[in-house]
Amino acid sequence: MKKILLIIVLIVIIGASITWIWPRVDPTGAVAQPTTGSSRLSELLSDEGTEAYASAIEPRAFSFPADHGPHPEYRNEWWYITGNLDAETGARFGFELTIFRFSLTPQTANEEPKVAESSAWTGRQVFIGHFAITDVDNEQFQVAQRYARGSLGLAGAQSSPFRVWLEDWSIETAGAHIVSDAEHDKRDPLGAASVATTINDELAIPWRIHAADENIAIDLSLVPLKPPILNGINGLSQKSSQPGNASYYYSMPRLQTDGTLRVDGTDYAVTGLSWLDREWGSSALSRDQHGWDWFALQLSDGSDLMFYNLRKIDGRQDSHSAGTWIRADGRALPLTRDDVAVDVKEYWDSPRGGRYPMEWHIEVAPLALNLHVNPVLKAQELSTTVRYWEGAVDVNGQRAGNELTGRGYVELTGYADSGSTTSQ
Repeated sequence: MKKILLIIVLIVIIGASITWIWPRVDPTGAVAQPTTGSSRLSELLSDEGTEAYASAIEPRAFSFPADHGPHPEYRNEWWYITGNLDAETGARFGFELTIFRFSLTPQTANEEPKVAESSAWTGRQVFIGHFAITDVDNEQFQVAQRYARGSLGLAGAQSSPFRVWLEDWSIETAGAHIVSDAEHDKRDPLGAASVATTINDELAIPWRIHAADENIAIDLSLVPLKPPILNGINGLSQKSSQPGNASYYYSMPRLQTDGTLRVDGTDYAVTGLSWLDREWGSSALSRDQHGWDWFALQLSDGSDLMFYNLRKIDGRQDSHSAGTWIRADGRALPLTRDDVAVDVKEYWDSPRGGRYPMEWHIEVAPLALNLHVNPVLKAQELSTTVRYWEGAVDVNGQRAGNELTGRGYVELTGYADSGSTTSQ
């Protein structure tokens, strides 16, 4: 199937569904169930049909908090939050909340709507939301999906104050909050006492996230413990050799998280750490690339590791695989493909089809870092418009001979439709 076909089909289906049967909620309030989907999330990020959009060609000057907001001149972007949480009862949970924005037609950053487009029904953006909770103790994984056209206030994104929403799901910033040394030492659940506590006022703004479905819900406050980290070359993350097959990419790798979580009618007071990833661009992958394995790991010494292993269609690792190591004090070190070796130790066969890597040994030679990564639950596959694996993991290992533990999240795409495996 050509990459452009899925893009056209997805936009037509979403646009038609939202226009004619919006909202996707029945009279009882139950949201439609996720589809079985394909795994070709990579096709949505292909380099076809992007000529009229802005492209990520060269490094840019980032401005915060403004860049938390939307960039409508680019075809796609997302706000992506994952986290590991502990309840007062001792129960453990993982969560993912992602809101994707896809453009239906090109526009400039400050473009005013045309007269012919002034109807409240008109929307040039489609928003898709994925929400999942991993209930570790009960070995349950629950997923919800929503989508809407960016019109009638149903979904949208704004810069000041920052907010992105999809019906009653939202990611937004709140009032300023400065983390003191004493508060930081008390809050960091991994015991990382050396994490930087000095963050500029405009970067210490807390975030608030909310999502609710029939059986799961979160209402969380996220306070940055580190400033935004630019990935790639000053924030330009090149995904293949073709110019423009790139994104502008930053992370907020350590956000102290507190609030409430609901699973199957039971509410829990929870605390833990979250990770925010922000990317925008108009294409990312080339025709010979199939998917990626993405690791976001928060370690007990206060450091954080992000690495994405891009895969070609034949399963081999792509040379543009890259990552970032973030020191406890917030300083970042870019990592290339040659710096990081990922060895798969075990696999999991999805009952829906496809085989996923499921246990890893990661070695970062320049840092003398060796990590063993295990999922807290193997069945953490999202069967949404696209099918992929996204799950909470545990980490243990060593750095320069010192023992480490940690937690994190791993995302695996491109496995469900091909049965491919990771190769180095």
